[in-house]
Amino acid sequence: MTTKILTALALCAASAIAAAQTAPASAAMTKAEYNAAKERIEMNHKNAKKACDTLKDNAKDVCQEEAKGKERVEKAELENQYKPSPGHARKLEEVKADTAYAIAKEKCEDQAGDAEKVCKADAKAAHERAIKATKG
Repeated sequence: MTTKILTALALCAASAIAAAQTAPASAAMTKAEYNAAKERIEMNHKNAKKACDTLKDNAKDVCQEEAKGKERVEKAELENQYKPSPGHARKLEEVKADTAYAIAKEKCEDQAGDAEKVCKADAKAAHERAIKATKG
């Protein structure tokens, strides 16, 4: 599982960087479009959280963390689309890295003892690399 988490974090960071570099700078968005998109994101988040209610134990926690993370990433993407800037693009990458880390840590809780500690340490190291990549 640790290798899968590291691979997922690396792929997430790489695709996020590529997406930020290829995003069209001229995609202007009106305030009304921004507000509608924000409402849609919030509605999707509520529905995703509600879907987690059928799960139990750590599966429910993972589901909730994924729903919360998806909302954070989508809001950061929206902000970057609405007001494109290097700062918003960097913030988006940081949000993606933080979200991947939070989800990975939650998934590590399915393990016990040393395996959980190693899993969390690996997730933290991958997160630190992803954050460093956003600043470099």
